[in-house]
Amino acid sequence: MNMLTIKPLNSHLQQIAEGELEEVAERIPNDLENFRQWIQQQQHLRAREDDQFLIQFLRGCKYNVEKAKEKFDRYYTLETKYPEIFCITNVDDVTFRTNYNLGTFLPLTTPLNEFGPRIMVFRFNYSPKSVPIDALFHSINAIPQVLLIDDAYACICGLVFIVDMSEFTSAHLLQLTPPFLKKIVTYYENILPFRIKGIYCINVNRIAEQLIKLLLSIMGEKLRKRVFIYGKQFDSIFSNIPQKYLPLDYGGQNGQLDQLCVEFNQKWNEYREYFQENINYGTIESLRAGKPFDFDGIFGMGGTFRKLDVD
Repeated sequence: MNMLTIKPLNSHLQQIAEGELEEVAERIPNDLENFRQWIQQQQHLRAREDDQFLIQFLRGCKYNVEKAKEKFDRYYTLETKYPEIFCITNVDDVTFRTNYNLGTFLPLTTPLNEFGPRIMVFRFNYSPKSVPIDALFHSINAIPQVLLIDDAYACICGLVFIVDMSEFTSAHLLQLTPPFLKKIVTYYENILPFRIKGIYCINVNRIAEQLIKLLLSIMGEKLRKRVFIYGKQFDSIFSNIPQKYLPLDYGGQNGQLDQLCVEFNQKWNEYREYFQENINYGTIESLRAGKPFDFDGIFGMGGTFRKLDVD
């Protein structure tokens, strides 16, 4: 283990990694080496190979190696196919920083119940008329890419999303087309190596209900069961997320959103070179062995609508 460049876990997280993710400390060096050898054998794949990055794909798939390989391949395939949304190489770009500083998507300071999943807050606090959706999510998607190598609680315990829809309008809905939403849902549900433990939609209005119905039709059944919907009165959320773990903006004690946005800017400075290296990575589909990648199969629309129950 001394030769590995992996950030150590505290005893609580180590216990979860072993109990829930089936991690065996003694096997990690061999697991990583086997994973790395597979990557090097894929002629179409140009990928990051450092320990901290690779181990999260194993952890995120509970050490199911075949699932980790598939997720890893799709991660770079998606970045290559849709770089304007998923491939971030310059965190100093003015547009990147401007859109990030809207504070649309932010991790909260304290994980749920102190040692649980990282809580993420998404707000529709941007103008669809002035902010292109691809550019907005280009900045948003950089955040989980930082968490992937930086946040042990997100990596081991997963993510919980609070989606505040109080400012959601018909203009937002028109911007979020089904093909775009399919890419985003696929990225967060099936490609990023995080376990999504819950999605809590609050301040849901009638227009927002239309978006949620569409999202539910795209999600897999397992994730759909983890979506909870609330109107303006969302006190019942406290049984799953005690109020103290909400931000000050919602009567909690877990940071103030605009201030958290300012503070997270230091991560872009810290990981500037890390993102610059992304220009070297991706897939070359002409070199892929076997069948071509099935983009239509991955990003085709499917699923069914269901009635919403708003608490």
